[in-house]
Amino acid sequence: MNSLGGEGIPFVFLIDFELEKPQIFRVDEVDTGSLLFDLNGVTNRKGPGGHRHGLEMRSRPQDREEYLVKFTRVKEEIAHGNTYLLNLTCSTPVELNCSLMDIYYLSRARYRVWLKDQFVCFSPEIFVRISDGKIRSFPMKGTIDAAIPGAKELILNDPKETAEHYTIVDLIRNDLGCVSERVRVERFRYTETIETGRRSLLQVSSEISGDLPGDYSSRIGDIVYALLPAGSVSGAPKRRTTEIIAAAEGEKRGYYTGIFGLFDGSELDSCVLIRYIEATANGYRYRSGGGITSFSDPRSEYDEMTDKIYVPVI
Repeated sequence: MNSLGGEGIPFVFLIDFELEKPQIFRVDEVDTGSLLFDLNGVTNRKGPGGHRHGLEMRSRPQDREEYLVKFTRVKEEIAHGNTYLLNLTCSTPVELNCSLMDIYYLSRARYRVWLKDQFVCFSPEIFVRISDGKIRSFPMKGTIDAAIPGAKELILNDPKETAEHYTIVDLIRNDLGCVSERVRVERFRYTETIETGRRSLLQVSSEISGDLPGDYSSRIGDIVYALLPAGSVSGAPKRRTTEIIAAAEGEKRGYYTGIFGLFDGSELDSCVLIRYIEATANGYRYRSGGGITSFSDPRSEYDEMTDKIYVPVI
């Protein structure tokens, strides 16, 4: 990444949560039969495609007792002071009437990625953007059904969601401080509407920025690596929290909650790989989760995890 960035050669990168299977491709060498991407309209394949009929997805809900065991373990770690924010995720079996490539074409999202025989992702979440010598991050923490009366006021005044958002903003500020100068919060706790295909959600985000050194293009790999894993899908403190995640979840995440990005020769755009369906030996599985703090209630956290099982088809 440093070499390609220094030469101004466009490339895409795919990095898994455990940092074990990174993949980097020059844009002019990407095989569209193996990898498709669309990042805010910048795509490697144009034209129609995909399933001609409506998407049908049926899920078998994650076992509540199994979730409660994981949740209880995380709350114990919080009580012992080992973590104070942890993103707990689960894997839910789903049945589909089409392929993962079909879903890539059918879905609508800020970021879409399809990797042959492995996964499709339709993510709303930015990881980092780099342009004009500045790096920006937009952590998302806090989700509510937009149809609930007073939804915006409810989510912005919720003590658990507020504490979680403050924590993640502080974490991202520290992360950006490792690679840039004059780190600042440009916007704090603003809401965006996300369409799921069956309803609208309000998502709370913040914008944090920093100034990069003049030679950042030749250090693009170092910059990205220093920020991994993404704070919004791990927690704080990051190193100890990722250890607890591995123990509590009991399986590797792989590319789920990893990152995908594009460097066009001067600017970089990237996403967090959430809203994610993967192919396994036992069928398709939808990965979802949410942040756990000392304020968290198991019922509401379970509901949030299952509410995120959707494909945004408009």
